[in-house]
Amino acid sequence: MSGEELREYEYALVRAVPRVERGECVNLGVLLYCRWQERLLARTLLPEAKLLALDPGVDLVGVARALRGIEAVAAGGPEAGPAAEDNPGRRFRWLTAPRSAVIQPGPVHTGLTADPEADLERLFAELVQ
Repeated sequence: MSGEELREYEYALVRAVPRVERGECVNLGVLLYCRWQERLLARTLLPEAKLLALDPGVDLVGVARALRGIEAVAAGGPEAGPAAEDNPGRRFRWLTAPRSAVIQPGPVHTGLTADPEADLERLFAELVQ
């Protein structure tokens, strides 16, 4: 990144909390919002064995469906439904709003980057895989 201007981005983990009352979670993905590029990126993974270890009765089909929905909203295409009309910043805020459900966003953090895609991959490798 030498010589390239570093710009701010925001990111949050997407987590599964199969038994909300226990609070145990598994990281499933990363959302990365880059305001200066007006881009929202998402990368997710369904680690079935980890989820089943926390709750043998977890609804894997439902979790997979939720992850596809998150990726669709992040992409902003027709699969995002009404959210497609919102700008990437509003979609990021909606996806990172606190909720008490099996799929939850983690806290929003910031960083600096010249290459948002590379940082998404780095965060995914470090925090999810």
